[in-house]
Amino acid sequence: MGKLADVRWSDGVGRAVLAVYCKAYDVSLDECVRRDGFANFDEFFTRDLKPGARPIDERPEVHVCPADGRIDSMGTIDESSTFLVKGRSYRVEDLVGDPEDARRYVGGAGCVVYLSPRDYHRVHAPVAGVVRTVRSLPGDYYPVNSIGLRHVKDLFVRNRRVAIAIDTPESTGLGRVTVVMVAAMVVGRITVSGIDERDVPLGTHELTRPLEVQKGDEIGIFHLGSTAVVLFERGAFDRWGAAEGPARMGSPLAFAAKTAFTPPGANGGAA
Repeated sequence: MGKLADVRWSDGVGRAVLAVYCKAYDVSLDECVRRDGFANFDEFFTRDLKPGARPIDERPEVHVCPADGRIDSMGTIDESSTFLVKGRSYRVEDLVGDPEDARRYVGGAGCVVYLSPRDYHRVHAPVAGVVRTVRSLPGDYYPVNSIGLRHVKDLFVRNRRVAIAIDTPESTGLGRVTVVMVAAMVVGRITVSGIDERDVPLGTHELTRPLEVQKGDEIGIFHLGSTAVVLFERGAFDRWGAAEGPARMGSPLAFAAKTAFTPPGANGGAA
């Protein structure tokens, strides 16, 4: 399917395919940089938005939603580094691909953002920081919709996934926030900013040039749909800023722990 999505089409074929797809999934192109002229289906599916189409909540205590989609399974991460997705326990170690890194998230929180076929499929940084480590893990391509969640045990850690670790400035006290891009049926490629190859190779990648990102900067692209799992350390999380349901990239997802943003000079003048 990935190869088919790369096949160049004529203008007539492209218009016909996109007319059917947009009608079937209620896709609006009004916010996109362009409405037509896509060379193939992949170019349409990975379409970019006009500048300003997704306002970013710039409040320092706010972590934003990394993608358009549906927020689901918002919960805390327990002492065994697991959290629940639709009533099933997932080990953070299996999601991020590293047991030591997983321990960071004990007492923190996690959630799922499901991207449907109608959504914009670029993924953005929920916080400002630096990307130094990207782990690309092998797996299957089961569907991540309600059918897959119901029938495939350990779905998110059986599917191929790419964990992007964002280290926030030490002064913020937020630690590391990780976005795990989970592949799904028909998703053959995941592109990650800072890695030149179109489909990030399997393995752990320590970026020779760490990627500095601001909140809302693009960090990855799904070539055909999928899901993002967002993980916060204890110091990065105080409460959710959204409810389960539809959300747009850049809108509030969670609030940081209040102590992480105590201004210098507070508490009796102590810096």
